[in-house]
Amino acid sequence: MNVVSLFNGMNTGRQALENVGIKVDKYYSSEIKPYAIKLTQHHFPDTIQVGDVTKWREWDIDWQSIDLILSGSPCQDLSAAGKRAGINGKKSSLFFVFVEILEHIKSLNPKILFLQENVASASKLDVGIMSRALGVYPVRINSSLVTAQLRDRYYWSNIRTKETMFDLVTDIPQPKDKGIKLQDKLTNGFTKREKSKTLLERRSFCYTDEFSDNAQRFLKTREKFGVIVINLDNGLLRTVNQIEMERLQGFPDGYTSILSKAHAGSLLGDGWTLPIIEHIFSYIK
Repeated sequence: MNVVSLFNGMNTGRQALENVGIKVDKYYSSEIKPYAIKLTQHHFPDTIQVGDVTKWREWDIDWQSIDLILSGSPCQDLSAAGKRAGINGKKSSLFFVFVEILEHIKSLNPKILFLQENVASASKLDVGIMSRALGVYPVRINSSLVTAQLRDRYYWSNIRTKETMFDLVTDIPQPKDKGIKLQDKLTNGFTKREKSKTLLERRSFCYTDEFSDNAQRFLKTREKFGVIVINLDNGLLRTVNQIEMERLQGFPDGYTSILSKAHAGSLLGDGWTLPIIEHIFSYIK
Protein backbone atom coordinates (compact mmCIF):
# COMPACT_ATOMS: atom_id res chain seq x y z
CA MET A 1 0.00 0.00 0.00
CA ASN A 2 1.21 3.50 -0.87
CA VAL A 3 -0.01 6.22 1.47
CA VAL A 4 -0.11 10.02 1.54
CA SER A 5 -0.62 11.50 5.01
CA LEU A 6 -1.47 15.19 5.22
CA PHE A 7 -1.00 17.13 8.47
CA ASN A 8 0.87 14.00 9.53
CA GLY A 9 1.65 15.07 13.10
CA MET A 10 3.12 12.20 15.10
CA ASN A 11 2.50 9.63 12.34
CA THR A 12 -0.37 7.79 14.02
CA GLY A 13 -1.68 6.59 10.66
CA ARG A 14 1.55 4.74 9.84
CA GLN A 15 1.73 3.19 13.30
CA ALA A 16 -1.89 2.04 13.06
CA LEU A 17 -1.30 0.40 9.66
CA GLU A 18 1.73 -1.37 11.11
CA ASN A 19 -0.25 -2.56 14.13
CA VAL A 20 -3.08 -4.08 12.08
CA GLY A 21 -0.64 -5.84 9.76
CA ILE A 22 -0.99 -3.76 6.59
CA LYS A 23 2.28 -3.55 4.67
CA VAL A 24 3.32 -0.05 3.59
CA ASP A 25 5.54 0.33 0.54
CA LYS A 26 5.79 4.12 0.39
CA TYR A 27 4.54 6.54 3.01
CA TYR A 28 4.55 10.24 2.12
CA SER A 29 4.26 12.64 5.05
CA SER A 30 3.24 16.28 4.78
CA GLU A 31 4.32 17.98 8.00
CA ILE A 32 6.15 21.21 8.92
CA LYS A 33 6.78 20.91 12.68
CA PRO A 34 10.44 19.87 13.18
CA TYR A 35 9.76 17.84 16.33
CA ALA A 36 6.89 15.98 14.63
CA ILE A 37 9.19 15.07 11.76
CA LYS A 38 11.88 14.03 14.27
CA LEU A 39 9.51 11.60 16.01
CA THR A 40 8.22 10.19 12.70
CA GLN A 41 11.70 9.51 11.36
CA HIS A 42 12.74 7.98 14.68
CA HIS A 43 10.06 5.28 14.46
CA PHE A 44 9.84 4.98 10.66
CA PRO A 45 13.07 6.17 8.98
CA ASP A 46 11.76 5.22 5.52
CA THR A 47 9.02 7.90 5.70
CA ILE A 48 9.23 10.29 2.74
CA GLN A 49 8.84 13.88 3.94
CA VAL A 50 7.24 16.13 1.29
CA GLY A 51 6.74 19.37 3.25
CA ASP A 52 4.06 22.06 3.12
CA VAL A 53 0.64 20.78 2.05
CA THR A 54 -0.11 23.95 0.09
CA LYS A 55 2.77 23.09 -2.27
CA TRP A 56 1.43 19.64 -3.12
CA ARG A 57 1.59 20.23 -6.88
CA GLU A 58 5.38 20.37 -6.54
CA TRP A 59 5.67 17.00 -4.80
CA ASP A 60 7.46 14.16 -6.60
CA ILE A 61 4.73 11.53 -6.21
CA ASP A 62 3.26 9.03 -8.64
CA TRP A 63 -0.30 9.96 -7.71
CA GLN A 64 -1.82 7.06 -9.64
CA SER A 65 -0.01 4.61 -7.32
CA ILE A 66 -1.53 6.03 -4.09
CA ASP A 67 -3.94 3.65 -2.35
CA LEU A 68 -4.81 5.64 0.79
CA ILE A 69 -4.83 9.33 1.72
CA LEU A 70 -5.10 10.50 5.33
CA SER A 71 -6.03 13.94 6.62
CA GLY A 72 -6.44 15.42 10.08
CA SER A 73 -6.89 18.98 8.86
CA PRO A 74 -6.57 21.76 11.49
CA CYS A 75 -9.51 22.08 13.88
CA GLN A 76 -8.72 25.45 15.49
CA ASP A 77 -11.41 27.36 13.58
CA LEU A 78 -14.00 24.59 14.06
CA SER A 79 -13.54 23.68 17.71
CA ALA A 80 -15.71 25.05 20.48
CA ALA A 81 -12.42 25.95 22.18
CA GLY A 82 -11.47 28.25 19.30
CA LYS A 83 -12.89 31.48 17.88
CA ARG A 84 -15.38 29.69 15.63
CA ALA A 85 -14.16 31.21 12.36
CA GLY A 86 -15.50 28.05 10.72
CA ILE A 87 -14.29 25.90 7.86
CA ASN A 88 -13.29 29.01 5.92
CA GLY A 89 -11.02 30.19 8.74
CA LYS A 90 -7.31 30.65 8.04
CA LYS A 91 -6.24 27.25 9.45
CA SER A 92 -9.26 25.01 9.04
CA SER A 93 -9.71 26.01 5.39
CA LEU A 94 -6.69 23.80 4.67
CA PHE A 95 -9.33 21.06 4.55
CA PHE A 96 -10.05 22.18 1.00
CA VAL A 97 -6.42 21.51 0.02
CA PHE A 98 -7.03 17.91 1.11
CA VAL A 99 -10.14 17.85 -1.08
CA GLU A 100 -8.11 19.14 -4.05
CA ILE A 101 -5.51 16.40 -3.59
CA LEU A 102 -8.17 13.73 -3.12
CA GLU A 103 -10.00 14.76 -6.28
CA HIS A 104 -6.71 14.76 -8.21
CA ILE A 105 -5.94 11.20 -7.09
CA LYS A 106 -9.51 10.09 -7.82
CA SER A 107 -9.12 11.21 -11.42
CA LEU A 108 -6.20 8.78 -11.73
CA ASN A 109 -7.30 6.07 -9.28
CA PRO A 110 -11.07 5.96 -8.59
CA LYS A 111 -10.52 3.27 -5.93
CA ILE A 112 -8.49 5.55 -3.65
CA LEU A 113 -9.38 5.15 0.03
CA PHE A 114 -9.47 8.16 2.35
CA LEU A 115 -9.82 9.08 6.01
CA GLN A 116 -10.51 12.58 7.28
CA GLU A 117 -10.85 13.47 10.99
CA ASN A 118 -12.01 16.55 12.83
CA VAL A 119 -13.59 17.69 16.10
CA ALA A 120 -17.16 16.76 17.04
CA SER A 121 -17.73 20.29 18.36
CA ALA A 122 -17.69 21.61 14.78
CA SER A 123 -20.94 23.30 13.80
CA LYS A 124 -23.58 21.42 11.81
CA LEU A 125 -23.04 23.89 8.98
CA ASP A 126 -19.31 23.13 8.77
CA VAL A 127 -19.88 19.37 9.08
CA GLY A 128 -22.37 19.61 6.23
CA ILE A 129 -19.94 21.55 4.04
CA MET A 130 -17.16 19.03 4.67
CA SER A 131 -19.48 16.07 4.09
CA ARG A 132 -20.76 17.38 0.78
CA ALA A 133 -17.20 18.07 -0.36
CA LEU A 134 -16.23 14.47 0.42
CA GLY A 135 -19.47 12.86 -0.74
CA VAL A 136 -19.98 11.04 2.55
CA TYR A 137 -21.24 11.89 6.03
CA PRO A 138 -19.05 11.01 9.03
CA VAL A 139 -19.27 8.55 11.88
CA ARG A 140 -18.89 10.08 15.34
CA ILE A 141 -16.66 8.11 17.73
CA ASN A 142 -15.49 9.04 21.22
CA SER A 143 -12.04 7.80 22.22
CA SER A 144 -13.45 7.12 25.69
CA LEU A 145 -14.58 3.74 24.35
CA VAL A 146 -10.99 2.53 23.95
CA THR A 147 -8.93 4.83 26.19
CA ALA A 148 -9.28 6.78 29.44
CA GLN A 149 -10.01 10.13 27.80
CA LEU A 150 -13.08 11.94 26.49
CA ARG A 151 -12.20 12.75 22.88
CA ASP A 152 -15.24 13.12 20.65
CA ARG A 153 -14.39 13.17 16.92
CA TYR A 154 -15.91 12.91 13.45
CA TYR A 155 -14.37 10.49 10.95
CA TRP A 156 -15.16 10.63 7.24
CA SER A 157 -14.10 7.58 5.21
CA ASN A 158 -14.98 5.46 2.19
CA ILE A 159 -13.49 2.38 3.88
CA ARG A 160 -16.46 0.05 3.78
CA THR A 161 -17.38 -2.78 6.14
CA LYS A 162 -19.78 -4.29 3.58
CA GLU A 163 -20.80 -3.90 -0.04
CA THR A 164 -23.76 -1.55 -0.46
CA MET A 165 -25.43 0.59 -3.10
CA PHE A 166 -25.76 3.40 -0.58
CA ASP A 167 -22.46 4.86 0.58
CA LEU A 168 -23.49 8.32 1.77
CA VAL A 169 -22.56 7.57 5.38
CA THR A 170 -19.29 6.31 6.82
CA ASP A 171 -20.28 2.82 7.97
CA ILE A 172 -17.44 2.13 10.42
CA PRO A 173 -19.16 0.70 13.55
CA GLN A 174 -18.53 1.88 17.08
CA PRO A 175 -15.65 0.03 18.76
CA LYS A 176 -16.45 -2.08 21.79
CA ASP A 177 -16.28 -0.19 25.09
CA LYS A 178 -13.21 -1.45 26.96
CA GLY A 179 -14.26 0.24 30.21
CA ILE A 180 -10.84 1.82 30.76
CA LYS A 181 -10.67 4.29 33.65
CA LEU A 182 -8.24 7.16 34.14
CA GLN A 183 -6.98 5.56 37.34
CA ASP A 184 -5.88 2.54 35.26
CA LYS A 185 -3.44 4.74 33.31
CA LEU A 186 -1.71 6.60 36.15
CA THR A 187 1.92 5.82 36.93
CA ASN A 188 1.20 6.72 40.57
CA GLY A 189 -1.29 8.63 42.69
CA PHE A 190 -5.05 8.61 42.48
CA THR A 191 -7.88 10.59 40.92
CA LYS A 192 -11.64 10.71 41.38
CA ARG A 193 -12.22 11.41 37.72
CA GLU A 194 -13.22 8.47 35.50
CA LYS A 195 -11.94 9.98 32.23
CA SER A 196 -9.50 12.67 31.15
CA LYS A 197 -10.86 15.75 29.41
CA THR A 198 -7.58 17.20 28.16
CA LEU A 199 -3.94 16.15 27.79
CA LEU A 200 -2.13 19.46 27.88
CA GLU A 201 -1.00 21.47 30.87
CA ARG A 202 1.64 24.19 30.82
CA ARG A 203 2.57 23.83 34.49
CA SER A 204 2.96 20.58 36.36
CA PHE A 205 3.82 22.12 39.73
CA CYS A 206 3.17 20.15 42.92
CA TYR A 207 2.10 21.67 46.22
CA THR A 208 2.98 20.16 49.59
CA ASP A 209 -0.42 20.77 51.15
CA GLU A 210 -3.54 20.11 49.13
CA PHE A 211 -5.61 22.24 51.52
CA SER A 212 -3.39 25.34 51.25
CA ASP A 213 -4.59 28.47 49.45
CA ASN A 214 -2.09 27.85 46.65
CA ALA A 215 -3.25 24.29 46.19
CA GLN A 216 -6.89 25.31 46.09
CA ARG A 217 -6.14 27.92 43.41
CA PHE A 218 -4.26 25.22 41.50
CA LEU A 219 -7.29 22.93 41.69
CA LYS A 220 -9.82 25.60 40.80
CA THR A 221 -8.02 26.98 37.75
CA ARG A 222 -7.14 23.58 36.33
CA GLU A 223 -10.49 21.93 36.94
CA LYS A 224 -12.14 24.88 35.21
CA PHE A 225 -10.40 23.91 31.97
CA GLY A 226 -10.76 20.18 32.46
CA VAL A 227 -7.12 19.58 33.35
CA ILE A 228 -6.43 16.40 35.27
CA VAL A 229 -5.35 16.87 38.87
CA ILE A 230 -3.74 13.82 40.48
CA ASN A 231 -3.38 13.36 44.23
CA LEU A 232 -0.25 11.65 45.53
CA ASP A 233 0.02 9.60 48.70
CA ASN A 234 2.23 12.23 50.37
CA GLY A 235 -0.29 15.05 49.92
CA LEU A 236 1.25 16.49 46.75
CA LEU A 237 -0.80 17.39 43.71
CA ARG A 238 0.30 17.07 40.10
CA THR A 239 -0.94 16.97 36.53
CA VAL A 240 -0.32 14.23 33.96
CA ASN A 241 3.20 13.18 33.05
CA GLN A 242 4.50 12.27 29.60
CA ILE A 243 3.92 8.52 29.91
CA GLU A 244 0.33 9.09 31.03
CA MET A 245 -0.29 11.36 28.04
CA GLU A 246 1.00 8.58 25.76
CA ARG A 247 -1.29 6.05 27.43
CA LEU A 248 -4.31 8.35 27.08
CA GLN A 249 -3.82 8.33 23.31
CA GLY A 250 -3.23 4.59 23.23
CA PHE A 251 0.53 4.65 22.62
CA PRO A 252 3.07 2.45 24.42
CA ASP A 253 5.11 3.92 27.26
CA GLY A 254 8.10 5.90 26.01
CA TYR A 255 6.82 6.36 22.45
CA THR A 256 7.63 10.09 22.60
CA SER A 257 10.64 9.82 24.94
CA ILE A 258 13.01 11.47 22.45
CA LEU A 259 10.96 14.68 22.76
CA SER A 260 10.47 17.15 25.58
CA LYS A 261 7.21 16.91 27.51
CA ALA A 262 6.02 20.16 25.89
CA HIS A 263 6.62 18.88 22.36
CA ALA A 264 5.21 15.44 23.17
CA GLY A 265 2.12 17.04 24.68
CA SER A 266 1.66 19.23 21.63
CA LEU A 267 1.71 16.25 19.25
CA LEU A 268 -0.36 13.96 21.44
CA GLY A 269 -2.89 16.71 22.13
CA ASP A 270 -3.36 17.46 18.43
CA GLY A 271 -3.07 13.87 17.25
CA TRP A 272 -5.26 10.87 16.62
CA THR A 273 -6.10 8.19 19.17
CA LEU A 274 -4.13 5.16 18.02
CA PRO A 275 -6.70 2.42 18.90
CA ILE A 276 -9.45 4.32 17.06
CA ILE A 277 -7.40 4.48 13.85
CA GLU A 278 -6.48 0.81 14.24
CA HIS A 279 -10.20 0.04 14.53
CA ILE A 280 -10.98 1.93 11.31
CA PHE A 281 -8.06 0.40 9.41
CA SER A 282 -9.05 -3.10 10.49
CA TYR A 283 -11.82 -2.87 7.86
CA ILE A 284 -9.42 -2.29 4.96
CA LYS A 285 -9.69 -5.40 2.80
